[in-house]
Amino acid sequence: MSDNGFDRAPGAGRGRGGGAPPAPEKGASLGMSGGGGSFGGPEQLLRPGFSRPQEPLRPPKTAPPGSNGASEHPRPASLPEKNCSVSAIPKPQVVVAPVGMSKLSVDAPEFYPSGYSPNLPESSSEDGCDVYESLTEYVQDFLNHLAEQPACFENEIAHFSETLNGCVTTDEALQELVELIYQQATTVPNFSYMGARLCNHLTHHLTINPQSGNFRQLLLHRCRKEYENRDEAAKGDEAVRKRFHAFVLFLAELYLNLEIKGTKGQLTRAEILQTGLHELLNTLFSNPVDNNLICAVKLLKLTGSVLEDSWKEKGKTYMDDIIQKIENVVLDANCSRDVKHMLLKLVELRSSNWGRVHITSTYREATPENDPNYFMNEPTFYTSEGVPFTAADPDYQEKYQELLDRQDLFQEFEENGADLSGAGDPYLDDDDDDDEMDPEIEEAYEKFCLESERKRKQ
Repeated sequence: MSDNGFDRAPGAGRGRGGGAPPAPEKGASLGMSGGGGSFGGPEQLLRPGFSRPQEPLRPPKTAPPGSNGASEHPRPASLPEKNCSVSAIPKPQVVVAPVGMSKLSVDAPEFYPSGYSPNLPESSSEDGCDVYESLTEYVQDFLNHLAEQPACFENEIAHFSETLNGCVTTDEALQELVELIYQQATTVPNFSYMGARLCNHLTHHLTINPQSGNFRQLLLHRCRKEYENRDEAAKGDEAVRKRFHAFVLFLAELYLNLEIKGTKGQLTRAEILQTGLHELLNTLFSNPVDNNLICAVKLLKLTGSVLEDSWKEKGKTYMDDIIQKIENVVLDANCSRDVKHMLLKLVELRSSNWGRVHITSTYREATPENDPNYFMNEPTFYTSEGVPFTAADPDYQEKYQELLDRQDLFQEFEENGADLSGAGDPYLDDDDDDDEMDPEIEEAYEKFCLESERKRKQ
């Protein structure tokens, strides 16, 4: 505390550009005008008439020790100096950056990655083909949708057929619909089955019946055009044969899926398609190149069992004739080894009733005659030359007897090679005839059993 009877607030009496003035001499009156002091006391500083440079004022954060009036009166702020105290340094303020305005909108269209085609728009499912420029665009869009998402067939086919009933009202529109479905089924891979199901549904649900023919008649007429060119297509170049093979497989799917109402109301398959498939098989085997043979194998795997059952009911042996042609191709044709292997596997499949298993009500003992897998689990033996043989071999009895004769030479040996008649072998003989375990092994085995039981209960 100074001698003049009051304490200065920190920074009081300092000039703008300089440091603190020198302390007055002892006995000098700070309040006198002639005392040499450039500043008066606190009372003079607070007078209304006293003028000072305009500086921002703020109350001090902390009062100096021993002062009574520092917290009551604000002190004038001064510019920070090099030697100012820590309490005089203003606290840094956190500047918040302005938030940018977002350009996102709830009305923005949906985002789809490149290469992904979304489902049919909602308007198309509600308004049908009215939102499309033409019937062709609507039908093609639906066919592409089925090709990408086949599982939607059951849920959307009813609406599709209902929409077509309102849009397909002329002969030209119906013929255009048939052509679109045929091209999709014969050009898009793996669409032949879905195309056949679609044709079957439209056959029973399209109401238009013009003079030129209904949907099924126009479809069969379109298939007949391709069928009549079968000989030229089977002998054509690779591109022509590829289109022909796609038509053959689509016709096979139509035969399996297209249902026709009979005279008594029952659903049957189209006989004309069965006849066409028979002729197509003859055409493919008459031109035994690899592509034609592979197509024939696919056709028979798909429809062989159904065709043979139908032919047997009519007393025809067409399937035996086809198998004979396959055997002739394997022996004579200049096809690749892989294709010959496929044909032999097909013959084996037919010999096992096309892989079908019929469960009989009465039990019959399995014999080589009634069970094709009778010899599957038989053991394999080896001759003296190392040639393997099983019970399925024709000379099994002779080879097996020879094996028994060879074993008679080693009657005094067990199967594991232990000698039972000769002098004792120190490594093979055991004085203890019983099969007791060593105590240490037995103890370890018991611990193992207890640990296994404990883990099982957990």
